[in-house]
Amino acid sequence: MSPGIRKVEALDEGHFVCVKWEDGSESSYPCVWLRDNCQCPLCFLPSAGARRLLFEDLDVNIVVKQVALADGKKVSLTWPDEHTSEYEAEWLKKRCFSEEARAVMRADLFLPERQYWGSDLQLPKIPFEEIMYNDESAYKWLCMLKKVGIVLLTGAATRQGELMRLGHRIGFLRLTFYGPTWQVQDKADANNIAYTTGRLCFHTDYPVLQHPPGVQFLHCIKQTAVGGESEVVDGFHVCNKLKKQNPEAYQILSSTAVDYADVGVDYCDFAVHCKQRIIDVDSRGQEIRINYNNATRDTVFDIPAEKVRPFYAALKEFNDLLNSAEHKFTFMLKPGDILTFDNWRVLHGRQSYPPCPEVTRHLEGAYADWDVVMSRLRLLRKRVLNRD
Repeated sequence: MSPGIRKVEALDEGHFVCVKWEDGSESSYPCVWLRDNCQCPLCFLPSAGARRLLFEDLDVNIVVKQVALADGKKVSLTWPDEHTSEYEAEWLKKRCFSEEARAVMRADLFLPERQYWGSDLQLPKIPFEEIMYNDESAYKWLCMLKKVGIVLLTGAATRQGELMRLGHRIGFLRLTFYGPTWQVQDKADANNIAYTTGRLCFHTDYPVLQHPPGVQFLHCIKQTAVGGESEVVDGFHVCNKLKKQNPEAYQILSSTAVDYADVGVDYCDFAVHCKQRIIDVDSRGQEIRINYNNATRDTVFDIPAEKVRPFYAALKEFNDLLNSAEHKFTFMLKPGDILTFDNWRVLHGRQSYPPCPEVTRHLEGAYADWDVVMSRLRLLRKRVLNRD
């Protein structure tokens, strides 16, 4: 039901428009924002959902000349140059500048809720073919992936190519220097530590890229009879523990730029170098990405010598927390399983398994960007829940 407007008026000498709603609440809108977001055909292109108004044509000190209310559902504004703008009540209510309304909008657009876990993880599972053909199941999968950070898809065919199908389901996969998909198995002269039978310590993939892949898919095609167990840990949960246990260590890992390097040949030849903080935080101090891969951490370390040992001590404490029994979850992938997880949040590893002349363990891997995944989630939500 569309919200009703009881009264609308200009405030602060015309710099703000105040909308008084029928439910008793009020919303205050800066006039510069209202003019910038005029929805008329001259200022906005509906077919593209894009602004036509050029920023150089916007007066940042603009004041409204006249304010009017039509049928309690639409606000009409006249500007000093006689241009008029109309705004639907529902459109305005959704974009209210109050802290509460902005929090609702953030939650609606970005689904920031997190469910933290440790060794007690109840690994969410959904049949692969269900998410491929059922929108409700696909929506449930992506919501859980965003909230929990990890979901196991079961019952896929044990052949290469299933991840390409999964990529088409969400949109498309992320191409990297290892190809659109890549084969995790024991290889002679391996160009990646994962292509051996040795133990892989907890890591996120590809921190050597400026924008590491947000989501990773691992499809188990063949599994060794002994060893090869998968391990995962909720990096954001561990970050919270570190922040409480040793704030100084947390500060070092969230502020020190660490050098990463990856040089070799695969999909094409490559020489990649990058600087990343182990713990990336946003403007509000919340963790948004873990960038930790001990295998590709460079020998170059571009910090003053006296800061090196404190960094190692901080990283050691973080690594110990990652590997603690209360935090890590260990399990065995079965042929046909596809592990889908948040590569910015969930660190993964593998226990070693015996080398053999023939391939005894084979996973196919692929990446997707969070932009692609979130785009599909929003489209599925609109379709499943019948709303924008």
